Amino acid sequence: MLAGKQNNSVLSQLLKSEPTLLSILKSGDLVQGVVLEQSSKLLLVDLGKYGTGAVYRGEIQNAREVIRNLKIGDPIHAKVLVVDNEDGYIELSISEAGKQKAWAEVQEIKEKDEPFTVKITGCNKGGLVAPIGQLSAFLPISQLSNERLPKIEGDDKSPLTVTLQSLVGTELSVKIIDANPRTGKLIISEREALGVNTRELVKGYTVGQVVEGIISSVADFGAFMKFTDNLAIEGLIHVSELEHRVVENPKEVVKVDDVVKAQIVDIKDGRVSLSLKVLKSDPWLSVADRYREGQEVTGTIYSFTPFGAIVSLDGGIQGQVHVTAFGGVEEMKKELSHGKEYPFTIESVRPEERRVTLKLKIATSH
Repeated sequence: MLAGKQNNSVLSQLLKSEPTLLSILKSGDLVQGVVLEQSSKLLLVDLGKYGTGAVYRGEIQNAREVIRNLKIGDPIHAKVLVVDNEDGYIELSISEAGKQKAWAEVQEIKEKDEPFTVKITGCNKGGLVAPIGQLSAFLPISQLSNERLPKIEGDDKSPLTVTLQSLVGTELSVKIIDANPRTGKLIISEREALGVNTRELVKGYTVGQVVEGIISSVADFGAFMKFTDNLAIEGLIHVSELEHRVVENPKEVVKVDDVVKAQIVDIKDGRVSLSLKVLKSDPWLSVADRYREGQEVTGTIYSFTPFGAIVSLDGGIQGQVHVTAFGGVEEMKKELSHGKEYPFTIESVRPEERRVTLKLKIATSH
């Protein structure tokens, strides 16, 4: 271990004398190296011209499945977290490297815009699930080929359920139509792979138009809605377009098979974006009539964020109490409990910013 630190001391001196070497490597880069030393607390990696990388205990735990089978001399991929840390090492993440590499590979496949084969491993009411490398992709019902879609009469959805279940274990030719590593959204389509031109299908619709549809699936990032007048078209209602408030879980607002009306807010590359909230009355337009500075109110803790707590007030309004009022996130969570009511005083009302700032009236311990 001493030799490793001496080598890195030399590396640090070299970087100081030759600062251009430092610009070669930066935080976020993917690198490949060879395992030098390994213990439960530290994994050292030879990164060649860059020097020695280090994977610390927390990261070792996160990537234990990968590290378990490693031995001295094995090659390894990693993501750079810190170029030159206080120990003189290049701090690395193995788990993050795997995720980043997986999304990079998916993006390459998407850019090729060519069909490829996936094996269906599961299904739900909204569609099919298939792995692409280390990632899980979703194939909505509306993205199946027309030949696979059974005729549905009335409210009987059983033929569709039978069709989806029969496809589990089979291989389908698909294309990637949406890949977003930030939201974790990876959507594939059999229709696109077979040359079905969704751009032509949506030409009969315009931005601003109100359409009726059936909720086909619900995910963390929003809900998919099939148009009732053309089941081959499916639009996405992003979570931010469900209500005039922060929505933590879209299932609070809609569920599969709900019949709803939504407004088209965007049509791009054959994909339709929808909004439910634009068809609902906006409580922020009259918030100044309901709430004022200094007013005492009762609110329910809806969720916690790194900046504070979101509080549900009457009339569909959410207020915010800042974390600095408690000294930190952990201290805040000791004072406030999710789903519980507390008395607050309104510090400010800013309708133009859609913001009501609150202060806990009575500090209580729980």
